[in-house]
Amino acid sequence: MKKTILLLTGIFSLSTAWAQQQTIKFEKYELKNGMKVILHQDKSTPIVAVTVSYRVGSKNEDPQRTGFAHFFEHLLFEGSENIGRGEYMKMVKENGGTLNANTTYDRTFYYEILPSNQLELGLWMESERLLHAKIEDIGIETQREVVKEERRQRYDNTPYGGLLDETMKRTFKVHPYGRGVIGSMDHLNSAKRDEFYDFYRTFYVPENAILSIAGDIDIKETKAWIEKYFGSIPRGGKPIPRPTVKEPAQTAEVRDTVYDNIQLPAVIHSFKIPARGTPEFYAVDMLTKLLSQGQSSRFQKNIVDQQQKALFVGAFPFALEDHGVALMFGIVNMGVGPDDLEAAMNSEYERVKTELISEQEFQKLLNQVENDFVNANATVEGIAESLSDYWMWQGNPDLINTEILQYRKVTREQIRAAAQQFLTTNNRVTLHYLPKQAN
Repeated sequence: MKKTILLLTGIFSLSTAWAQQQTIKFEKYELKNGMKVILHQDKSTPIVAVTVSYRVGSKNEDPQRTGFAHFFEHLLFEGSENIGRGEYMKMVKENGGTLNANTTYDRTFYYEILPSNQLELGLWMESERLLHAKIEDIGIETQREVVKEERRQRYDNTPYGGLLDETMKRTFKVHPYGRGVIGSMDHLNSAKRDEFYDFYRTFYVPENAILSIAGDIDIKETKAWIEKYFGSIPRGGKPIPRPTVKEPAQTAEVRDTVYDNIQLPAVIHSFKIPARGTPEFYAVDMLTKLLSQGQSSRFQKNIVDQQQKALFVGAFPFALEDHGVALMFGIVNMGVGPDDLEAAMNSEYERVKTELISEQEFQKLLNQVENDFVNANATVEGIAESLSDYWMWQGNPDLINTEILQYRKVTREQIRAAAQQFLTTNNRVTLHYLPKQAN
């Protein structure tokens, strides 16, 4: 009886959350120059998100000039022909807004969150970034130092800061996902202004961009401004380089040891998984949530709380365009060795490969997925980014409303099958991340 009540409660919670998720309406179209535009009107709050996503990430770089995609994330805040150096951020903040950008293996994303009466300002500023960016020696030298400092702070001087790069370069021996997003400082130092300018003219072109706007907008007026500021920007006029190489199937485990300035050892497992949007990805994504999302997840409950073999254990799916990665990362508890922690992690893999999860645990998992889906689109910025990503990677922005149905199609049996297929030793990179020995 108790089990039935819990199951019914879970179903009710999921249904309520799904009912609260209103259909996100949008309009999409394409300018004559190839730039994609997507608009979502939300009059509930007088703010607007202006975002532009460029289909260029670290995977698009010359292997001898890594770090360019991330470098441009910084450089393109330097200013333009009509915006002075240091004025870009100042103008947004003085008009009540915020701004930022991020770079991944697959794309670069810029955004401003502004009062809705400053929409035209945001559109003009983004058009300046695309049309009139300054690629000058002074800006290049300034941002070289900024990126160097970022590397020192986030990678070199942060415990476990190099973990992802060390793992990815062993996971991908052929595909450019094996190169870190921040790239090589030597490559950036050696690069000349003409090389940066060529990168800009290759990738920062309208046919390689999606302009996504969400918030308190008038659709007709917004379209007119978009045409005014973006419509006359010419196409790039040359093919945009895309990596075509495929990572070969792994046939044996890769094991290695990395030493870093840390206090407690860590264990990392990396498993290749299907790319984002593929039918198999949804089952694997739910599998990682089963293992590590929330205080009642299997890693947390069994390895951290009960066995006390780790201070932390997490599972992180990387939804990449060409190949996916499931990264398992654990930090040992005091007095516990990495071999003991790895054995505990292996036990959880074997358990999910052999045992069918209960209906109650499965319902909780669906509730978590539903909650994540709703939260990802709870702000105008989140909506603008989701619409852009769905259109860029899967060709269908309406997935913002329907992708949840793909998760709801996943069965308990499919989750077990995904574990059996992907959480295998032959499909694994294992790193023991250990403290450097004192000299």
